[in-house]
This record gives sequence, C-alpha cells and structure tokens, in this order.
Amino acid sequence: MKQMKQWTFLICIAMLMLTGCNAGGGEKKETGDYESTKKMVADILKTDEGKKAITEVLSSDDMQQTYVVESPAMKEAVTEALSSDKGKEFWEKMFKDPKFVEAYALAMQEQQKDVLKNLMSDSEYQKKLIEILSNPDMEKQLLTVVTGQEFRSHLEKVMEETFSSPIFQAKLADLILQAAQEMKPPQESGGSEGGGSSGGESGGGESGGGSEEGEGEQGGGGGG
Repeated sequence: MKQMKQWTFLICIAMLMLTGCNAGGGEKKETGDYESTKKMVADILKTDEGKKAITEVLSSDDMQQTYVVESPAMKEAVTEALSSDKGKEFWEKMFKDPKFVEAYALAMQEQQKDVLKNLMSDSEYQKKLIEILSNPDMEKQLLTVVTGQEFRSHLEKVMEETFSSPIFQAKLADLILQAAQEMKPPQESGGSEGGGSSGGESGGGESGGGSEEGEGEQGGGGGG
C-alpha cells in the first residue's frame, strides 16, 4: 500500500510533465507551459514529501533489482570517485574504524580464501613469491621484524600460552619418558652371571687356603 502511494505520486508528476509538453496553442505557449510545469515539478520534488517518496522508491528492492546500473560510464565514474583524493581519504577513515574493518574482513573471508588457494596452486605466483622471499632486502626486513621487541613479546606470550596448555604438557611428558627410555643402555645378562660365578670361585679358594694354614700351625704346636 505504501509503495502504491509512492508510485502514484511519481506518476502524477510524470503526467504533469507530459501535459505541459503536449499543450497546444503555439510555440510560445508550449515553452511557457513547459517552463511552468518544470518549475511546478521542481517545487514538488523539493518538498519533504517529494524527497521522501523519491528516496523510498529508489531504495526499494524491486527498484534496485530492476535498474541495476552496469554501464561503462557508471563504472568509470565509480572508479574515479574511489581513486580520487577524497575517495582515498574516505577509505582511510573507514579502515581506521575497528568495527568496519571486522565487518569487511568477515565479508571478504571466503573470497580471500578462494583467491589464496588459487594463487598457491599457480606456478607463476609461486615463482614470484620465492623471488620476493629470497630478495636480500626482504630478508633484511624479515630479520628486523623477527628480532624486534614487539615480535619477541608476542612470541613469548604465545609460548607461555602453549606451555600452560594441559594437552601440550601431557605430550611433552610422554616425549620426555620416551627419550629417557631410549637413552638407557641395554643390560648384558651373560656378563653379570659370569662375573658372579668367578667371584664365588675366588672367594672359595681363599677360604680353603686359610683353613689349611690354620691346620698346619696347630700341628707344629703339638709336635713341640
């Protein structure tokens, strides 16, 4: 019902313009009627009701789907507007807003994934990426970033969070036990048994010699 009123309002304006253009009675009269009709339409559009009606009609989904502008002139105009100094200043301000950046990143997340997947499978892109990373200036910049205080602080924070994780602690304990078991030397059962038997024999021989010496001393005492 609301859209019907808006369309009726616009149709009335169009009829007024056509009536002014088609009025007969000479060239001067036609020019006068056209100018008066044009002024009338301009005055109507300047009113709050006229502005509201035009805005609501143009912002409706049906109107946007029906009159999608795809002309090269419009594309060129939009490109020039975005690449102008005012356009750059506008986007710089927008990207300083955290909420806008977050919404923009979420909206472009899937597209960025697809682009990165396609690029990573492109041999030419891989070659260029290797050339960039092997560039001495790039290596110097990466080294500067890695050795910087900010990166170190971030790395320390990540390490603290990792070490405090129960899952990581359990895995680390398993690895330590496994390494300790692998470092133990294998026990030689044959060598230990041989050593034990030889020790027993030597001990027995010593005890036998001692007893013989004692008997000899006792016999000498009896003869005296």
